[in-house]
Amino acid sequence: MSAPVVNDDGLAAAVGRVAVLMGGRSAERAVSLRSGQAVLAALQRAGVDAWGIDWQDDLMADLAVRRPDRVFIALHGRGGEDGQVQGALEIAGMPYTGSGVLGCALSMDKIRSKWIWRSLGLPTPDFIVLDEADPVDDARIIGEIGLPLVVKPSREGSSIGVSKVEQAAELGPAIELARRHDAQILIERWITGGEYTLSIVDGIALPMIKLETPRQFYDYEAKYSSDSTRYLCPCGLPAAAEQSAAALGLRAFAALGARGWGRVDFMFDASGQPWLIELNSVPGMTDHSLVPMAAAQHGWSFEHLVLRILQSSFGART
Repeated sequence: MSAPVVNDDGLAAAVGRVAVLMGGRSAERAVSLRSGQAVLAALQRAGVDAWGIDWQDDLMADLAVRRPDRVFIALHGRGGEDGQVQGALEIAGMPYTGSGVLGCALSMDKIRSKWIWRSLGLPTPDFIVLDEADPVDDARIIGEIGLPLVVKPSREGSSIGVSKVEQAAELGPAIELARRHDAQILIERWITGGEYTLSIVDGIALPMIKLETPRQFYDYEAKYSSDSTRYLCPCGLPAAAEQSAAALGLRAFAALGARGWGRVDFMFDASGQPWLIELNSVPGMTDHSLVPMAAAQHGWSFEHLVLRILQSSFGART
């Protein structure tokens, strides 16, 4: 599918000097470095005056020295994807890519995302929240959620600390693993069916991708290392079903106050019902990442994609 394309040469000149933020201190540092380097190389190929900043020390001091015209955020995980960096850039008056403070904070927190979606009647799997001090009652959890289920830290990405639980004996170790990463954890009903993802860039829903892996689920290795993961785009859904899911994804995106770009993940059950799983406000941009694949199917080069994401940072922020 082709799409209207902005004039890349004109846009490259218009964006001015761009700092690409990558690295950071989260558990997703390694992935962020790969995303950031890919974005930086694409911007430079497009003729943009861009440079990378590997955030390890005083980020704002680094930015103050070179004072970019705008910032491309390629940080994943806490600190860079949860509203903290976005708030600092707001105070400094530096335009940046992606969602603002509220959208990033809500998107990063899987539990609060689901509370909002559920309050609006949007479909998301049943779940239980465990706080740090809550006792673990295996029988109650399994009785309420059923098996299989999935255990997740509330505020991690890239499936870090996530476990699929198929037998009662696996629940305790899964909770222990998740609690290493977050004091608040999510225990969610597992949806048996196909896994799909919707990329959104500058208000445009890109073609959906179906993910297939021989592993238990689409975990960290399947996302970033495995050559056995299959990415189907076109995704194979009937056109009407894909359009309906895209509309749901756009509603879920807007409900969390997201803007600019992001990726909504779904599970489809055996009846074809889509269930919202999570929203990524700064998706990966590596050679295994999903947004570039969807953009390519839409007719955009990687260079055009990063320029289009930058274009979405031009407006006033809230």
